[in-house]
Amino acid sequence: MKKLLILTLITMSVNAVVAQNVMSPELLWKLGRISPLGISKDEKNIIYKVSTPSVEENKSNSKYYSVPVNGGNAVEISDYKSLLADKNVSPDGKFTVYNEEVKIDKVHGKDFYPNLDKSNAQIYNGLDYRHWDTWNEGKFNHVFYKSNDEKSVGIDIMKGENFDSPQKPFGGDEDYIWSPDSKSILYVCKKKAGTAYAISTNTDIYEYHIETGITENRTEGNLGYDTAPTFSPTGNLTWLQMKRDGYEADKNDILVSFKGTTINLTANWDGSVESFIWSKDGKKVYFQAPVDGTIQLFVVDFPGLTKKMPQVVQVTNGDFDVSGLVGIVGDKFFVTRSDMNHAAELYSYDLKKKVWNQLSNVNTATYSTLALSKTERRYVTTTDGKKMLVWVILPPNFDASKKYPTLLYCQGGPQSPLTQFYSFRWNFQLMAANGYIVVAPNRRGMQGHGVEWNEQISKDWGGQVMKDYLSAIDDVAKESYVDKARLGCVGASYGGYSAFYLAGIHNNRFKTFIAHDGVFNTQSMFGTTEEVFFNNWDFGGAYWEKDNKAAQKTYTEFNPASHVDKWNAPILIIQGGIDFRVPIGQSQEAFQAAQLRGIKSRFLYFPEENHWVLKPQNAQVWQKEFYNWLKETL
Repeated sequence: MKKLLILTLITMSVNAVVAQNVMSPELLWKLGRISPLGISKDEKNIIYKVSTPSVEENKSNSKYYSVPVNGGNAVEISDYKSLLADKNVSPDGKFTVYNEEVKIDKVHGKDFYPNLDKSNAQIYNGLDYRHWDTWNEGKFNHVFYKSNDEKSVGIDIMKGENFDSPQKPFGGDEDYIWSPDSKSILYVCKKKAGTAYAISTNTDIYEYHIETGITENRTEGNLGYDTAPTFSPTGNLTWLQMKRDGYEADKNDILVSFKGTTINLTANWDGSVESFIWSKDGKKVYFQAPVDGTIQLFVVDFPGLTKKMPQVVQVTNGDFDVSGLVGIVGDKFFVTRSDMNHAAELYSYDLKKKVWNQLSNVNTATYSTLALSKTERRYVTTTDGKKMLVWVILPPNFDASKKYPTLLYCQGGPQSPLTQFYSFRWNFQLMAANGYIVVAPNRRGMQGHGVEWNEQISKDWGGQVMKDYLSAIDDVAKESYVDKARLGCVGASYGGYSAFYLAGIHNNRFKTFIAHDGVFNTQSMFGTTEEVFFNNWDFGGAYWEKDNKAAQKTYTEFNPASHVDKWNAPILIIQGGIDFRVPIGQSQEAFQAAQLRGIKSRFLYFPEENHWVLKPQNAQVWQKEFYNWLKETL
């Protein structure tokens, strides 16, 4: 009995020690990352992929699994494709649609001068000469189809066109679909080239008729984004639409083409849709969208030709993100779900019983050994009298009687929601595990708080949003457990701009700054970024438009470079070498200014990374330098 008691006590002691482990950079990059592939053809299983980074190999390795729709043990599989319906095969089974890259334009010196085949010159007559992290070599994604017999040859339905479908840089086969009668192919394309391409967001949905070879524009009247084409179970073309050309963060609505009429299902709803799925009976559309610092599932009825506009209803609620839609079987809706302490896993949600069921357990065992951070909602009154949600993330085993260094986290975008996301770089769980309180405000320019709130950041980058940041950190800093002498400010992209800008106006609030791929000089940013439409809209115009008051404010008062003379705190500056969205010159200018002003500063440069850090070993360097800098300066 005594031995049993001793053994029990030892076991309890070991378990207690294990449970006090916290997240580390090394552990973060051992977590599996789930990607749902779909519901099996017999609707009995969910098929998904798990990618696991290997720091030693500096790459990710993938495995495929099947898990029953009603829950149970996941089984590793090899031939996953045979279990899933292939959307690229026509409904009648006769054809397959696919995409290939095709050389269209002359770009290289040897294209123009074949005898100079060792030349590596590149010649351009318009913008779009580079995009995201890739130079334009005159090659374009084209949609093809072929008959499903062994001797068939693919037919390029975009032959000779210097346009892309799927869209670059992130489009895939979701950009093209078959019509229900197998007689046509619909695809997303921005049929503009060169400078016209760089200043516009006007993608349209085109329909290519196989029998005639004729292509028609199904969304010609709309000047903004038209994306995500699909057909309802009853054969109605449905897609996502933004109205205004050049505005990439416009309200995204669900449109349905029905009996010669276009119906906007979400026109009267004050939000923006991310993705959608039809119910099997064609009577409802389910979609995911940001709301109040989370991403949730919503539903809207399809009204047909009745004049009464449908009402949007929120289906799920909680401090988590419905991070991806998989599909519906019976009353169960399948999604991925995440929160600030947990990477995405597969879940089912019973639409009638309102009950969640976790189906995958890719990282459950790992998280069970960790002491988790605590996430709190806080509502702060802004300087213009609005209520702003601020996420406050507290360290594991938080003790309110102690004082903690605190980080103001500045979200990128700038019009991206700050929700219960789980990042493998800007990971709040890891920041809290290192002993920092994280203050993450849903400042102006974030979706999920109404269209007006989202739009208030455009042409006002250094205005109310900066007051929102300071309102958030000042409010949380009133707490006794916040060490007011140890406040830091960190962020990437627009968050990097925020760090650069706040460094010049913070009035001694912050002891250190970290800016990753941030905009430092709005004028040179306008002159070197690749998607010019973004800066045209958010900056208000070009720097040479001297009579444009909104634009001139962006290039003077709201330009971080204009406030470097007031920098007085250390700053770590991080940059990817093939980031063409916020090019390397931004960070070079900032680092040079800091060094010449005698500000303690460091330049962390990743030659082969773009706007993100994707390689496992580079990601580890990023994490180590991030926390080393905070230890040095905070």
